[in-house]
Amino acid sequence: MASDYCYETFRSSPLAAELSDEQCALLAKQVVCRSLADGEVLLKEGAVDQSLYVIAKGNLAVTHENGTGDWIVLHMLRPRDLAGELGFLDGLEHSATLRSIGPTELFSLERSRLEALLEEQPKLVYQVMRAVIRSVHSTLRRMNLQYVELTNYINKQHGRY
Repeated sequence: MASDYCYETFRSSPLAAELSDEQCALLAKQVVCRSLADGEVLLKEGAVDQSLYVIAKGNLAVTHENGTGDWIVLHMLRPRDLAGELGFLDGLEHSATLRSIGPTELFSLERSRLEALLEEQPKLVYQVMRAVIRSVHSTLRRMNLQYVELTNYINKQHGRY
């Protein structure tokens, strides 16, 4: 993808929400824009990937193998959602596989590239990390609401589905 497009994609992302134009220009040079075909796997469950992804267009399904070779969708990620946040932060294995649903455009930021800016741009790194934590918090809130809705549904059905 063209560098202007990559900059504009980054500038409109949640990562850039608190950044100045100068900070955006600096960080946009560190991101890689890419496209995924329908059904393409971005992250594999159990793999280690220390990149943060932001969806520009399209959707990603957060999936889990069910043991029979099929996969179930746990959650859908949409444009402006972040993906791979926890692996980006802690470097541990991913707990789910991310698959594109339809053509998907996104950009990635490797943790090492952000860390390289830490000494000279600590405020920029802090602001990006705030955006990542905000995203994790939002996802946790959505999951909690879904849990409450499911619990209410099961209780109303007296445990019958």
